[in-house]
Amino acid sequence: MNYDLEMEKQIEQIPEGSKLLLHACCAPCSSAVLERIANFFQITIYYYNPNITDQEEYQKRIEELKKLISLVKPKYEIKLIEGDWEPEKYNAIAKGLENEPERGKRCYKCYELRLEETAKLAEQLKIPYFCTTLTLSPHKNSNWINEIGENLDKEYNSTYLYSDFKKKNGYKRSIELSKQYNLYRQDYCGCIYSKRTK
Repeated sequence: MNYDLEMEKQIEQIPEGSKLLLHACCAPCSSAVLERIANFFQITIYYYNPNITDQEEYQKRIEELKKLISLVKPKYEIKLIEGDWEPEKYNAIAKGLENEPERGKRCYKCYELRLEETAKLAEQLKIPYFCTTLTLSPHKNSNWINEIGENLDKEYNSTYLYSDFKKKNGYKRSIELSKQYNLYRQDYCGCIYSKRTK
């Protein structure tokens, strides 16, 4: 399925100014995603990434996200919710999968953990749509992410917005915007396993 096209079809049916909870992994990925959709949705960014091993790194990425939000000027104000740093939740889902390769089953469980927390929060806050910046990265499996989102859509009272933000040169654009805004670009996803292989 062309998830980028599916997103465009969905947006055609959604009233402009609708609220969206956007799970964000970092500022660089968020930059191109916000450029793409922030003039259509009222976005609340949810920074929730228990996969990040080091608290210092977790904090550094949230500060960069705050910086990005202060610099972009979309049609609608962007809000931010800081999730708790909960590495114990990531460690629990990674147990038994420590030797999985990058982009393997451990990563699937990680996507699932972060997206489910996003769907739960969207339901609690009565935000009708939820999405994630994760599909911008060429290192992430967009098919898996959209499959998880689709499943959560059936379980929670919020609609998943399909995406493949790497399409239309999204990843390339995130690099350009990172330079423009002088954003810190990390060289690993955040977990101890990706850190070991960087």
